[in-house]
Amino acid sequence: MSSPDPQVRAARNRSTAGRWPEGRGPVVAVTGAATGVGDLLTRRLAASDEIKQVIAIDERRGEVPEAHWHILDVRDPAIAEKLRGADVVVHLALDLDLETDSAARTAYNVRGTQTVLTAAAAAGVHRVVLCTSAMVYGALPDNDIPLSEDAELRATAEATGVGDLLEIERLGRRAPRAHPGLNVTVVRPAVLVGGTDTALTRYFESPRLLVVAGSRPTWQFCHVEDLVSALEYAALEKVEGELAVGCDGWLEQEEVEELSGIRRMELPSAVALGAAARLHRIGLTPSPAGDLAYTMHPWVVSVSRLHDAGWRPRWTNEEVLTALLEEVEGRHTVAGRRLGRKDATAAGAAGATVALLGTAALVRRARKARRRI
Repeated sequence: MSSPDPQVRAARNRSTAGRWPEGRGPVVAVTGAATGVGDLLTRRLAASDEIKQVIAIDERRGEVPEAHWHILDVRDPAIAEKLRGADVVVHLALDLDLETDSAARTAYNVRGTQTVLTAAAAAGVHRVVLCTSAMVYGALPDNDIPLSEDAELRATAEATGVGDLLEIERLGRRAPRAHPGLNVTVVRPAVLVGGTDTALTRYFESPRLLVVAGSRPTWQFCHVEDLVSALEYAALEKVEGELAVGCDGWLEQEEVEELSGIRRMELPSAVALGAAARLHRIGLTPSPAGDLAYTMHPWVVSVSRLHDAGWRPRWTNEEVLTALLEEVEGRHTVAGRRLGRKDATAAGAAGATVALLGTAALVRRARKARRRI
């Protein structure tokens, strides 16, 4: 990881010079400020000379004393009063937990985003920054590599949380029409790594990397530190529009296997997708079959808009993969379900193990039968 070039830092400072009244920086409100990405961004903004003040909003108080805290649910219309005086809102109060009930998750994510956008407009905020995922482009065999940032969003709601993210994007597109003067910027990270727990990070907790026969997996990562710096760029209005963020380039599946040292287990598409659907349907795994598409087909994105604004990732794909492997060391996941140390948890997950091994056995048996014909 290299430090930002001094010329790049100077360009960043020039890009915001004179933008704010009397030379002051913006007042930035962050929702979901007590944990995860929200906590990291709140800390970064509070330490920045380019920010006048940080308003932190969450259901509990975080550990950044320099921020001005408001404790409330983002679905509460009273949030409009808390946003008064803010120039920019970065909305990070999202629930994408694999274990959350899907209906409750959607209700929180969609209603929260609706409320924040409406409240921001009512409070006179002129910019809202939303954070979704590059998953909204969809993982499809005919995707360009890389996808341009203005490529059509072809994802479906079949993967964990993607339906929520698509609806959040729709709300973001509608907001400026409903509230003239409100600008909405959307930041879409690639596979996010750094204190995260997703179906894609759990993929690397498995004893073998599941590869669907005939697929072409490509991997592009985004370290949470790079996401936070991109969100800061958006908050400072150094870049706008729909932005992808991630490492430069990508890794092919063979490179991932070589770097990780984890061998593959290859299954036919029908078998892998069928087994994933059955395991999820009976509650043995948290991930629906739609998550598999993101390990099968390319969804690598260009980060040209951030590059044009002077932003550069500090992390490479190889470095992020190494960090991910260190983070998940000691964890064991089969078919998307993490195996715990307690007997009850391990026993509950055993069904997933048996199902996968049984599926592989059926495949081997079918192959032997074909050879005998």
